[in-house]
Amino acid sequence: MSTTPFVTLDVFTDTRFGGNPLAVFTDAQGLTDAQMQALAAEMNLSETTFVLPPQDSANTARVRIFNRTAEMPFAGHPTVGTGWVLSQMGRGDLLRLEVPAGVVEVRIEDGGAIIAAPQPLSLDAPLPVATIAACAGLAPADIVAAAHPPIAASVGVQFIIAEATPQALSRAAPDLLAFRKAASDHPEHGDRLSLHLYAHDGEGRLRARVFAPNSGTIEDPATGSANATLAALLLSLSGQEEAAWNVVQGVEMGRPSRLRIAARRSADGVRATVGGGCVPVLSGEARLD
Repeated sequence: MSTTPFVTLDVFTDTRFGGNPLAVFTDAQGLTDAQMQALAAEMNLSETTFVLPPQDSANTARVRIFNRTAEMPFAGHPTVGTGWVLSQMGRGDLLRLEVPAGVVEVRIEDGGAIIAAPQPLSLDAPLPVATIAACAGLAPADIVAAAHPPIAASVGVQFIIAEATPQALSRAAPDLLAFRKAASDHPEHGDRLSLHLYAHDGEGRLRARVFAPNSGTIEDPATGSANATLAALLLSLSGQEEAAWNVVQGVEMGRPSRLRIAARRSADGVRATVGGGCVPVLSGEARLD
């Protein structure tokens, strides 16, 4: 009988059963693409990672990231959590993980890890306010477009980022039919069109919710890649050279998460980081035949 080991942990929290759960298969050598996808679907988490030897010996590991239905080029909580797991296995406190979007640097600190997004900020076309409001089950007036319209942005994986009023953020509820229609009407953003909705919560503080029903995640309790993208976007709209924020996400789901995000201007554009705590939960083996 063939088995493969895995661990699970909660990411972007210091409390077990908070944050965003992640499964990490720590030795994925020999697994096929179909087996990885099947294991990710079986875990039924927003993402599951598979650790492989690096293609470049200068790096720590190659990491493949799968959601319930497809492989992803980059994601935040999987790289934070996988880096932390590898550090606990003796791989060091500064790691370089190869993902399809590039190389992600992971620095272990304060009971968790911080990652640097693999790409500088890139922006695509804005989307109509009415379309995004419908996706979130809100009225157009609930979307705040003073600083920016709902816009497609990426630092490795694309999200539609939109600001909402604080009251609207709390009562938002994803409309699955509206999400499917938005993806159909805007194929340039791909069929996994995901929405990062945020609101300001005082100086240096943000609240966030992320809806991704087109890829099988109705709502995500903590989304590192989306919040890193938000940091880069907000800095790009300001005159500052660098800035940082604390983000709270997952409250409405009963899985409160805390993320530390930052961005800085660099020679190749706006670069972002995201970090937070990690707490181990389970370990075991998966049977493959």
